[in-house]
Amino acid sequence: MAPSITSLTATATWNHRLGKHLSTRISSLRPPPGVRLENPIPILRQLSRRQWMFVVVAFAGWTWDAFDFFTVSLTVSDIAISLGRTVTDITWGITLVLMLRSVGAIVFGLAADKFGRKWPFIVNCLVFIVLELGTGFVQTYKQFLAVRALFGVAMGGIYGNCAATALEDCPVEARGIISGILQQGYALGYLLAVVFNRAITYTSPHGWRALFWFGACPPVLIIALRMILPETDAYLAQRHLERISPRAAFLQMAKSSLKKYWHVIIYMVILMAGFNFMSHGSQDLYPTMLSVQLQFSPNKTTVTMVIANLGAITGGIFVGYISDFVGRRLSVIIACLLGGALIYPWAFIRNNGIFAAVFFLQFMVQGAWGVIPIYLSELSPPAFRVFIVGVAYQLGNLASSASSTIEATIGARFPLEQTSSSSVKRYNYGKVMAILMGCVFGYVLIVIFLGPEHKAADLNIEKTAQHQEDLAERVQQD
Repeated sequence: MAPSITSLTATATWNHRLGKHLSTRISSLRPPPGVRLENPIPILRQLSRRQWMFVVVAFAGWTWDAFDFFTVSLTVSDIAISLGRTVTDITWGITLVLMLRSVGAIVFGLAADKFGRKWPFIVNCLVFIVLELGTGFVQTYKQFLAVRALFGVAMGGIYGNCAATALEDCPVEARGIISGILQQGYALGYLLAVVFNRAITYTSPHGWRALFWFGACPPVLIIALRMILPETDAYLAQRHLERISPRAAFLQMAKSSLKKYWHVIIYMVILMAGFNFMSHGSQDLYPTMLSVQLQFSPNKTTVTMVIANLGAITGGIFVGYISDFVGRRLSVIIACLLGGALIYPWAFIRNNGIFAAVFFLQFMVQGAWGVIPIYLSELSPPAFRVFIVGVAYQLGNLASSASSTIEATIGARFPLEQTSSSSVKRYNYGKVMAILMGCVFGYVLIVIFLGPEHKAADLNIEKTAQHQEDLAERVQQD
């Protein structure tokens, strides 16, 4: 059967748009004429006290999400010995968390867009508390996997909510630097996990279990802070319009958003797969490489990881800040190019020069990541920002979920000579991570180069209101 004229016209239109898009990928990287960096202090002063509190609670939630995740990465060897399993077996706990986070992103993302940012966030933190306590009490490998699988669902719901809470009411000029600050909750969480792991795991008679019990405490304070804060202005406007036009409610908006944004959502997932390989591939197994392969002492491993995360925090804030002036895509491309140049010293230096290598490698990795919260928010439909940002991020996590297991498995093919001071088998994890990171930096660079950019897109309540009013009129006419 011959294709209809309508389908041929649609195909021709799509091909024309795609060709035009690809032809502008280089020219669109050029910063606007006369652009110059401005002092960040006056920019940050544009935020009101309430907007700052939204940033603080979102940052705290994202920080402790990262802390909870990295408690396993930092204690892999200890958990393996305690449960009588191999390091590769325990890394499946990391993999399960990453695989099931997309489920949490769907459940909590829909809840946050439908019922508000506040209460889904609070429920999310309550689940954190229960599952962190539960992890500390597991006695078998199956129990460990079950608890971490549930933890993956809980962790999946926090990112989109935090991004919306911090950014949707934020002044346009401050978006980049606030995005960088928010994203570095991830690096700060890793840093805190490193510090408290050294302070608790190696001093408590309960070992690694005490670290998980401690991890259940700070979310109580985060819940208390969120309880006293209201909903964001953007969400309140959305709820007001839903009451005025009930026929333009949640499901209708979902259908409209998916129909209009499906290709952007696919792009975001493809991009986030690369970004998650970038972060997990450079971080999850690195402490194991330091302690097992390089045989660093607990103190030296801790110092190395602290330096790495200081680099990550610095890079995320700095690159997020400059993205407001040079653009989101160009900022990520520069970070990937410089990060690729740092792979060799990061993976193969064995003396104290490794401190500089890990600082600047993580500066570039998290520098690129600092752009992501606002980049995804600017690409997302206004009424479904939490759902789309969270799902895109967590589906990317799903695609990269086996990164640490892949590194551990392939690393086992490169055994190193055993030493009398260690009973744990030693492998050349550095070589495997270097190869993986080279591929990942190249992948992210290509995808972000080919992608769209809606820098300074309107995220304010007027945009959301107009979008929903137009839809409500169409629904009522039908």
